[in-house]
Amino acid sequence: MNPPLVVVAGPTATGKSDLGVALAQALDGEVVNADAAQLYRGMDIGTAKLGPAERGGVPHHLLDVLDVTETASVAAYQRDARAVVERLRADGRTPVLVGGSGLYVQAVIDDLEFPGTDPALRAELEAELAATGPAALHGRLAAVDPAAAAAVLPSNGRRIVRALEVIALTGRPFRATLPEPGPARYDAVLLAVDRPTDELDVRIARRVARMFAAGFVDEVRGLLPAGLRDGPTASRALGYQQVLAALDDGDLQRAATDTVVGTRRFVRRQRSWFRRDKRITWLDGSAPDLIEQALARVTW
Repeated sequence: MNPPLVVVAGPTATGKSDLGVALAQALDGEVVNADAAQLYRGMDIGTAKLGPAERGGVPHHLLDVLDVTETASVAAYQRDARAVVERLRADGRTPVLVGGSGLYVQAVIDDLEFPGTDPALRAELEAELAATGPAALHGRLAAVDPAAAAAVLPSNGRRIVRALEVIALTGRPFRATLPEPGPARYDAVLLAVDRPTDELDVRIARRVARMFAAGFVDEVRGLLPAGLRDGPTASRALGYQQVLAALDDGDLQRAATDTVVGTRRFVRRQRSWFRRDKRITWLDGSAPDLIEQALARVTW
């Protein structure tokens, strides 16, 4: 039998990356990235991307595959990630899908189909976004699809535009395009790592402090000539958006504080996303036998 796909999901800063490496080492496997921000070349410090030395000799796939000016597409990611997973399994290697981007994880393991786009409609919605701002469009989304509006931040204009486009094209609620979880592809074993909120809050604050001490601001500055400000998705990544604003007004301390607050808010959304999937086995990231617990659930 081909090895199963092992998924390591959950909120930011819980220890997913290290667990993913440990599982890949134990299972003769390779890691497949499922963090949308880590797709981008040069976005290393702010995404907590493992460096080569931290990967423990384990090959990692779908890191550093996009320029910061390119749009991250979940449909393209689905195609590329499934190709890697299928190749690894055919070679007898265990793919370990690691990341906290919920839609990206679900795109690999579930039968999601992503509606196309209508250039004229998209242009019309983007013009409206530029003219009225995201809050106005979010109100419009709330009127036609309250569930989608609750799941999309009022400030996320790109996501609001996409939701309104999908509703117009399909005649269905935006979230109705995401099927209810069924049997997962690739005999997947779904694990998620979490920690108590108080503990995780401390870890997030420490992580952000380390990022800024390690040269995060210089990393962002270095990406400006590559077009980071013009990147429709890269420029909105947690931390990068806050530092870009600080480079304009000079308030780097506020950028760090806003990054902590934004990350904690993002963690709540990640928990909400993954908790609805009852196929997932949750693990305590602070457990001394975390790796053993995870390995005990991987059988084939």
